[in-house]
Amino acid sequence: MITAESVKNLRERTGCGMMDCKKALMEANGDVDKAIELLREKGLATAAKKAGRIASEGIVSVIVENNVGAVLEVNVETDFVARNEEFLKFVGDVTKQIIINNPADVETLLKEKLYNNDSITIGDMLTEKIAKIGENMNIRRFARFEGIIEGYIHGGGRIGVLVKFETDDAVAQKQEFKIFAKDIAMQVAASSPQFIGIEDVDPQVLAKEKEILTAQALNEGKPEKIVEKIVEGRISKFYKEACLVEQPFIKDPDKPVKAYIKEIESQLGGSIKITKFARFEKGEGLAKKEENFADEIAGMIKQ
Repeated sequence: MITAESVKNLRERTGCGMMDCKKALMEANGDVDKAIELLREKGLATAAKKAGRIASEGIVSVIVENNVGAVLEVNVETDFVARNEEFLKFVGDVTKQIIINNPADVETLLKEKLYNNDSITIGDMLTEKIAKIGENMNIRRFARFEGIIEGYIHGGGRIGVLVKFETDDAVAQKQEFKIFAKDIAMQVAASSPQFIGIEDVDPQVLAKEKEILTAQALNEGKPEKIVEKIVEGRISKFYKEACLVEQPFIKDPDKPVKAYIKEIESQLGGSIKITKFARFEKGEGLAKKEENFADEIAGMIKQ
């Protein structure tokens, strides 16, 4: 059954019209992901960037210490609590814990004793904060890198980025490299790449993109004999959006990031490689709790 709520959610995720969303859901038998594909094939929806709505409150924390970096997302119910000093201290302690103990996953992290207090686990701390502050909290995800690392926080914890580089120690110590590394971290925050380079693109992701673009071109009425060339051109555009080194450099959009890297390599006299990155955006992909303030007050009065 296609509900008004499912149509509304699809519209919010794709930016398409209500009737287009309803038709797509009906054609996809209610499968939202399939409906998004159908809308894209018809040229009505953009790539999956819109599919992950930013919803939940909380904060993303980044700490880099002694060639170890960690990025952590902790979610709460309201922005008010996300700015609470006690909550922020808790997030900082957990980020430090990740740097020191290198837990395998969130489940392991919750079982660990706090790095500077072996009488309490991270999970117990979380339970205490929930009881004291009065809101549900969730340690959602983290990433930890070792080596030559740069971290960046945007919007007071709305977006957090870690980038790992491979280069000579002599290069890494130069101020020019530190400026470059910060630029790359800002690039990741601003442009949200999925991969480092073309060679890193997941073959399944590429195959699906080509499938959608082919259907899109055919639906536009393009002759079959030129569809392949059209898809090639659109895949080139996909690379420029999805691959970090292919993206236009945020400080000089006339050149790609890979050209900026070559400039810095020439300037500093050593090779530089971006080996991995992590980008967390607060509430990314989580559904937002919808609240009606008037209804809430009415409910309180009835109680």
